[in-house]
Amino acid sequence: MPSSHVPLQSPIAERMDWLFDLAKRHALEYASPEAWLARQRYLANHPTAILVMKCMDGRINIPVATRTPKGIILPFRNLGGIFKLGWPHLGETLTGAMDKIVRSGRQALFVITYHYSKGDERRGCAGFHFRTEDARAHTFDIRHELSHLFGTSHGTVYPLVCGFETDEEALVVHGQEGQTLNMAELSEADLPGLAARLQTLLPDMPARMRADLLPLLEGNLRHIAALRQTERALDIEHREWMLCIGRGFDWLHLPNLALIIGPYSPDLADPIRKAAGIIRANMRAGRIPDDGFLVLSSVPYEDIGVDRARAVLKSDFLADFAANVVRQEFPDLAPLMTVRKTVLNWDSRSVEPL
Repeated sequence: MPSSHVPLQSPIAERMDWLFDLAKRHALEYASPEAWLARQRYLANHPTAILVMKCMDGRINIPVATRTPKGIILPFRNLGGIFKLGWPHLGETLTGAMDKIVRSGRQALFVITYHYSKGDERRGCAGFHFRTEDARAHTFDIRHELSHLFGTSHGTVYPLVCGFETDEEALVVHGQEGQTLNMAELSEADLPGLAARLQTLLPDMPARMRADLLPLLEGNLRHIAALRQTERALDIEHREWMLCIGRGFDWLHLPNLALIIGPYSPDLADPIRKAAGIIRANMRAGRIPDDGFLVLSSVPYEDIGVDRARAVLKSDFLADFAANVVRQEFPDLAPLMTVRKTVLNWDSRSVEPL
C-alpha cells in the first residue's frame, strides 16, 4: 500500500502501519538540512515567537495555511479549542514556554483561533455544537486570561484573536476596536498596503510583532489564491478512528481521522468520553471499520535522561488513563481498543514507540 494513501477502510493493523509511517516521514522531512536551514533563516528575519491555540480539527493547519516553515509555530491543540488558563498543567506549560522565549530576548505572539465554514455551519466546530458565536466568544475569554497572566500592555506577549474559515483556509484577524481583516477578501494587489492596514487594525501591537505577523498573512493570501485554483471536497465525512492524548501531534494534520485531547484540563475523563462516543458512532454508522480503533499517547521531551524518563512515565499514565475511561464507560468498545504509547524527541520530531 503506498504510504501516501490514507487507508480509511483497511484493517486496523494496516491503518496503524500507515500512521507510524506518516510520523516517520514527517520526522525525516523536519530534520532534513533544507528544512533546518529554512527555519534558521526565517527566525533570523522574524524573531517573534508564534504560539497558536486551536481546535484539534486537522483542517486547521496554520503552518500550511500561512506557508510558514515547519517548526516555527508552536501549537496548542485541544478538543473544541477549549482552554482555561486556570488549569494547572496548561498554565505551567504556557509560563514555561514563555520563560524560555523571554530569556532568549524575544517577544511572543499568541494567536487564539476559532474556526467556522462560510458554506455550511455543520462544517464548523463540533466542540461548540457548530455555534460560531460561542466559539468566538471563548477565544476572547482566552485573550482576557492571557492579558491577566502576562500583562495588559502587551509589550512582550500579545494575544491576537483570529478566525479560521475552513472552506478557503482563510485567516480573519480581529482588531483592537472590533474591526476585522478577512484575508479571503484581499488580493495580490492589496499586498503593498497590508502593513499599513495592520498598523490601523492593531495599533497597540509592537512594531516588531506586526512585522513578523505580516509574512503569515501574506502567505495566507497566496495560499487562498492557490486553493481557489483547485477542486476540493469540502463535505469531508467524519471518520475518526484514533483517540490521541498528550502533546506533539503536529505531524498528524489530517482532517477527521483523529480526536486529539491535550493534557491540560483537570477533568480529562470528559473529553475522552466524548471522543470514544464519536468513534463508536462512526463504527455503528459504517464510516470506519468495526475491527478496532487506536488510543495513542504522546509526550515530548527535550533532553535525554531525566526529561525523557519523565516523558515515558507521563505517556504511560495518559494512555492507561484513557484506556480505563473507555473500559468503564464503553465496555462494548473496549475489546476493539489498541493502545500505543510514544514519546516525541522535540529536536528531531521523531516519534519513539514505547
